[in-house]
Amino acid sequence: MEGAYYNGQYLNRLERLGYSQAEIDNKLESTFEEMFYGPEGVRLCHCAGPDMMYIEDTGNHDVRTEGMSYAMMFCVQMNRQKEFDCLWRWVVTHMYLTEGENAGYFAWSCHTDGSKNSDGPAPDGEEFFAMSLFFAANRWGSGEGVLDYASWARRILHACVHKGEEAGSGFPMWNPENHLIKFIPNCEFTDPSYHLPHFYELFFCSVERRMRPSFLACSRSGQPPVPAQSLPRPYRIECRICRVRRPPASG
Repeated sequence: MEGAYYNGQYLNRLERLGYSQAEIDNKLESTFEEMFYGPEGVRLCHCAGPDMMYIEDTGNHDVRTEGMSYAMMFCVQMNRQKEFDCLWRWVVTHMYLTEGENAGYFAWSCHTDGSKNSDGPAPDGEEFFAMSLFFAANRWGSGEGVLDYASWARRILHACVHKGEEAGSGFPMWNPENHLIKFIPNCEFTDPSYHLPHFYELFFCSVERRMRPSFLACSRSGQPPVPAQSLPRPYRIECRICRVRRPPASG
């Protein structure tokens, strides 16, 4: 059975629950407007000059790749290119790492003024950045420089797969042997919420030919939240109570 990417038939679960298309559209638009342009204390998005925006993590008062990449995905699906571009400019300006073992990745946390809290990445950010950029390229077409969406997506994924092949170049985000994504590149354990096999299938369709075997393997290696001993060694699951329910103990 083909998915919506191939057959163009996207399931609208809200419509199935009885909501009209007008009600759905109004809810989505009002949520977007509140999130990006609502009053102080309500909105999550803040302007940083004429052509940049950031999403604040209100629990920690910082900016994280998780929130920025999810917001970019929201924008491209809502066909809001201006906001997408403003977010992405902020990401490249303040989060992109250009030196050290994590060059080519993004600092997972920054202060709202753009200064970095960390020099390391959190892989779910890179995954959502790459996918939202490919979506943007398909929806709007790629521009130049920072707005060359498809080239940036491929650059991100190239680093994620090939780092570590040369001595001193850092660590890949996917283990090259069992193709499981890591919680952080230099640690050999994973997090179930980072496994996105549906993304990997689309990465396979979008990257250069020599990278396709890597994403084909990744798309077939997604692990459900199972006991750690079930994962190929040396992996274990990083369980988070808010994301993963541990299975009940047997016996």
